[in-house]
Amino acid sequence: MKSCRTRNAWRPAWPGTIALGAWCLCLPAVRAEEVDEVTANKPVTPTLSAAENPLLAEVPRLAPVAAAEPAELEASIDRGIKFLLEDQNADGSWGSAHHTKALNIYAPVPGAHHAFRTAVTAMCISALIETGRTDAETIASLERGEQWLLDQLLRLRRATPDALYNIWGHAYAISALVKMYDRVPGNEVRREQIRGLIASQLDYLDRFESVDGGWGYYDFRTGSKKPGTDATSFQTATVLIAMHEARQIGVEPKQRTVDRGIAAILRQQKPDFSYLYGEYLKWVPMHPVNRPGGSLGRSQACNAALRFWKDQSVTDQVISVWLDRLFARNGWLSIGRKRPIPHESWFAVAGYFYYYGHYYGAMCIDLLPAEQRQEYRNHMSKLMLELQEKDGSWWDYPLYNYHQQYGTAFALMTLVRCRSEAKS
Repeated sequence: MKSCRTRNAWRPAWPGTIALGAWCLCLPAVRAEEVDEVTANKPVTPTLSAAENPLLAEVPRLAPVAAAEPAELEASIDRGIKFLLEDQNADGSWGSAHHTKALNIYAPVPGAHHAFRTAVTAMCISALIETGRTDAETIASLERGEQWLLDQLLRLRRATPDALYNIWGHAYAISALVKMYDRVPGNEVRREQIRGLIASQLDYLDRFESVDGGWGYYDFRTGSKKPGTDATSFQTATVLIAMHEARQIGVEPKQRTVDRGIAAILRQQKPDFSYLYGEYLKWVPMHPVNRPGGSLGRSQACNAALRFWKDQSVTDQVISVWLDRLFARNGWLSIGRKRPIPHESWFAVAGYFYYYGHYYGAMCIDLLPAEQRQEYRNHMSKLMLELQEKDGSWWDYPLYNYHQQYGTAFALMTLVRCRSEAKS
């Protein structure tokens, strides 16, 4: 749910964006049939192994911190759940187009808001399931949310030829549906319905994939049936992780689509495992947004996605290095938190990367050997506990009335992974 277009005018996300964007839009797109499937998964700049890469040798690292008390962790989770239960819409969904501000992101109605609401509702469902709470009130709320998703998901499409926020809805819906599939193991009718819905979402993701491979949320180049969008590294990573989850219950995405998504991320991977914001910035790889401080919220998701899909370059050392950077350089992400204008902060960081980056950071922690996880979990839980709002929510960017809901869902799923008994 990332954007930098306002309601009334184009506003550059950073100086020079308009000129660069206009130039990039003139570049010819590579047709899908011209992609070399043999070399597609190789980055433009060859990546050294972690042992050979001096860019991974000296990395800032925080001193260890004490683990959060289990009671404190669970109390925080309970306050987050309470916020979600009280904030749920009457129809079972979460989020709305209310709470507008003077600078609203580009969101053509009604499709953009259906996409936002679908993605946010799916995330809240995932969060409630992951917390493991089984009290009657939580289960009743969860069942209402699940029913809304089951009833409304097939309505999700791109809003307009240039706005593809539906990609977020398809990806997070798959993640939620996988958790829903496991939640009620004895109901085969429900499970078959869920498998069918996941297959439909995979079909839409194949349909709305960029002509160059990967996924992006805008298509200002062509507005074509097969989007001419420039893939963004982080949205492509989000989709690939959802596809990996679908595989765990036997619903297979098309391998060619997966391979092209991996190739899109690798084209944006730099030798230090920072990642370009999007392919349209490939000619300015040292722009602040593409440097480590600007990639803190993206590298976690991209590294996790590549690791899940067996990319050998994302070693345990790479995961650890970027977790160390996430915590030691957390200020670069945090200083953008709650700013109303996307990318106005240093390193062109937008507020909405904060809880997104930490959620996928928690996912990366689970990819490490068991003996390395606890120190990172301690740092992660400390951040999440300190940033919880008085009403029990978390939020990082004012996005209509979706921000507290997605922020709280991300934070809850992050805290769940900080439990001492968390599964890898």
